Amino acid sequence: MAPLHILIADADAARAKTLQGSLEDNGDTVVLAPLADLAMTLRRSKPDAAILATEALDRRTIDELRVATKEAPRPVVVFVDRADDTTMRDAIAAGVSSLVVAGLAPQRVRAILDVAIARFQATEATRVELETARANLAERKVIDRAKGILMQQRSLSEDDAYKALRKEAMDRGRKIADVAQSVVSVADLLKR
Repeated sequence: MAPLHILIADADAARAKTLQGSLEDNGDTVVLAPLADLAMTLRRSKPDAAILATEALDRRTIDELRVATKEAPRPVVVFVDRADDTTMRDAIAAGVSSLVVAGLAPQRVRAILDVAIARFQATEATRVELETARANLAERKVIDRAKGILMQQRSLSEDDAYKALRKEAMDRGRKIADVAQSVVSVADLLKR
């Protein structure tokens, strides 16, 4: 894998330095940061990936991760000494790509990070695909509603209503969904 810009947030400075050395030996650029103000630190440093190491995840850290990953999704690996089922579920829901309990070994960190990155990329691709499908469905619903309005108002067949929307879109250099939304908006306005 190509070298990465990685943020390490660890309460144990000696362990953070060891991790830093291990990753820099692979050609990565590493920034060390405290766990406090994690969201702000991630926002400022804009790393390709983040590694957190702590005894246990607390609610504040999970909340900061949720904010940071929502603003700028990125692979996040968390190493903890202990975690319960609720903490693990909350961490994953907050955007953690990998949570490793009692398994921090500097020589394994890059391999774990590579797996987390691959998993993150797969999850992101699925998320983008889902968002695209939702947007397409929403556009389809608006187009169908606009066709219904045109069919009713202008006594057109469904095919002719669609052709009218398509012609208007082409004439105006707009997407059919945008023209359909205009038709729906005007119809809603006229109902009032």
